Amino acid sequence: MPRIKALEYEETEPAVQTEYEHQIQANGRMTNMKRTLAHSYPALHALLEWYPLHDAVLPFLGERAVDLFTHAISAQTDCLICSIYFRRVLINAGENPDDLKLDEREGVLVEFGRQLAADSNQISDELFAKLEQYFTPKQIVELTAFGVLMLATNVFNNTLKVELDDYLEPYRKTTTQPQVTLK
Repeated sequence: MPRIKALEYEETEPAVQTEYEHQIQANGRMTNMKRTLAHSYPALHALLEWYPLHDAVLPFLGERAVDLFTHAISAQTDCLICSIYFRRVLINAGENPDDLKLDEREGVLVEFGRQLAADSNQISDELFAKLEQYFTPKQIVELTAFGVLMLATNVFNNTLKVELDDYLEPYRKTTTQPQVTLK
């Protein structure tokens, strides 16, 4: 059961209503996470910065790598909503999230995402050196900030026990961590 009620449009302040309308127009829905964030416009706005960072990393990562990275973070934190959301994205892209085939670059991204979520103080120099083989300093900064916002959404959902959106229900999985192999 959620700790904080997800708000309906009519229950929100005008600034949130504007964002609510935008989300429905852009994405077809206002998710339970966003409806919970709707209690506070600054909180909603802060976590919606995920989208500009997504747009910043997409050109140098590519869609599949973005999805793998965000799924790795969300699976590592065991965030019900985010892990199932990205599981859905992978399945709809023709992937088997329980048996992912990764190239070396994707493997580095997945490991970085998992370690960022598990304990960012333990990201090894070796892992960071691998990141530097594939990405510029600016790209690493953008990737890290994007990962941190993904992590923030995971922590928000886990802490407040935000309910899984109905449309995600068919994508539930039975294990916490997907299997991955390098191509």
